[in-house]
Amino acid sequence: MVAKGLDPVIIVGGGLAGLTAAVRLAEKRIKVKIISLCPTRRSHSACAQGGINAVFDTIHQGDSTYEHFLDTIYGGDYLANQSSVKQMCESAPEIINYMIQMGVAYNRKENGELDLRMFGGGKKNRTVYAGTTTGQQMLHCCDEQVQKWMEQGMIEKYESWEFVSLIKDDNRCNGVVVQNVDTLELKSFRSNAVILATGGAGYIYGKSTNSLINTGAAASSVYQQGVLFANGEFVQIHPTGIQGRDKIHLISEAARGEGGRIWTYKDNKPWYFLEEMYPEYGNLVPRDIAARAIYEVCVKQRLGVDGEKQVYLDLRDVDESILQNRLAGVANTCKNFYSIDPKKEPIKVFPAVHYFMGGLHVDNYHMTNIKGLFSIGECDYMYHGANRLGANSLLAAIYSGFKVAPHVLDYILGMESKDDKLWQRTEHDVITSTKEEYERIKHMNGNESPYKLHQEMGTLMSEYAFIERNNRDLQKADEKLQELQERWDNITINSSGNWGASSILFVRQLRHMMELARVVVISALHRNESRGAHYKPEFPYRDDDKWLKTTLAKWTPQGPKISYQEVDTSFITPGTRSYDTKGR
Repeated sequence: MVAKGLDPVIIVGGGLAGLTAAVRLAEKRIKVKIISLCPTRRSHSACAQGGINAVFDTIHQGDSTYEHFLDTIYGGDYLANQSSVKQMCESAPEIINYMIQMGVAYNRKENGELDLRMFGGGKKNRTVYAGTTTGQQMLHCCDEQVQKWMEQGMIEKYESWEFVSLIKDDNRCNGVVVQNVDTLELKSFRSNAVILATGGAGYIYGKSTNSLINTGAAASSVYQQGVLFANGEFVQIHPTGIQGRDKIHLISEAARGEGGRIWTYKDNKPWYFLEEMYPEYGNLVPRDIAARAIYEVCVKQRLGVDGEKQVYLDLRDVDESILQNRLAGVANTCKNFYSIDPKKEPIKVFPAVHYFMGGLHVDNYHMTNIKGLFSIGECDYMYHGANRLGANSLLAAIYSGFKVAPHVLDYILGMESKDDKLWQRTEHDVITSTKEEYERIKHMNGNESPYKLHQEMGTLMSEYAFIERNNRDLQKADEKLQELQERWDNITINSSGNWGASSILFVRQLRHMMELARVVVISALHRNESRGAHYKPEFPYRDDDKWLKTTLAKWTPQGPKISYQEVDTSFITPGTRSYDTKGR
């Protein structure tokens, strides 16, 4: 029976986290409206290649959900809240079984059991996978379930609509304003519960492994409306990206899990430096460790291939059947975009911005500090601490969608009666301010190109807030970001035709990206230690006495105001994190 008298729950974002939450709410007979910037099947979740972590131990290695939990906390350098991570790891097998029931065809062994591959940061095979298109297959199966509920009138989709603003009174969310990216029509939706599932913000760095829609604009918008942003300094740099002209193509960690090796030349001989530096883990050390090692070899030791910032990822010794079946996506990317046959020649790679461990701050039920606004998936901060293990992203996305649904239901059922006059007033105010902003941008007639400003910001972030940071450069980066914000006011817009519409939307996104870029930089500037993906040579060691805490950024007109929150360490006492001997 459909719950009556309740406004539909608004879910912003059509990736795995958002679709999972939508299906779980529909199963509870709660109506849902999905707002997606692109067709949901084109969401960035489709780009997740390698797999999803869950303990099935079909290879009989003595694996357990507790081992998965330990590896995740250790890999995140003890900054993740342990109770939440433990629950996620314990729920992983149930999630896989749920996805199988939806129709996901994970790879299996000849006896019918799930096949498992190795991924970084662990010593046991626990990554369930569907070739190298795991995310795409899971996304499509979730979308099919959404279609089923759409036919029953439980879910509506609004594709090609962009989130613009929350509608709220005081500290309570009442709905959203969205804009059609083709017609620029504005629309408001009333709801007591809004779930943001809008992914990461890699486009802040210009070129990254992310889709171009990953601007972080929605997260930045609600940050500017009062939501706290947590751990902004922790940005994952993936070790193996192919540097294209306008896009960096990810080469999945699955390639190393299936036997790929990283090397460069030293003294005119191949040097498999990860295997030498980290003999217990070899090419499957966690991503922050591998990325720093490649950076050290290329930048500090100047041993990059052909004298450039690149090393080899070598798949020539990987069996042809594995390349064609289990790594088909990797092989196709190399052949179709770079005319490389990985069976015949090694792939030139270098680390690239990939994932935001930080995100909107949420409680254990995924609610932000604004009542009724929830956040799930990559745009929340909950599960990865200072560094995400490979194949935990799909797990966190789906688990957060699972977890949020019953708590959203509890919240809306416990709401007091609606105040229609208050809604009308707050909606009118937000719509009016949104139209005024649109008109202001539409008639901007300065001499700055928004695309050039974005390029400068990406270069700035890639130079000063990448693998290696120092306080002098971070301070310089913030000063330059403030200069870019001032120059933003002097942008010129070509407002004619369809190009004009896209330019207006991009200018608004750019302003939001600049705000989040300052969160990254200021959060990094304050944290005087090295932990996970945040590395400062001037403070080379982890300092738990001072920095075992979550960074909280609050928006102010002058810039982010930083405070801190204690980390839940209720199960494991933080210890030394090292992968150069036996590791954990």
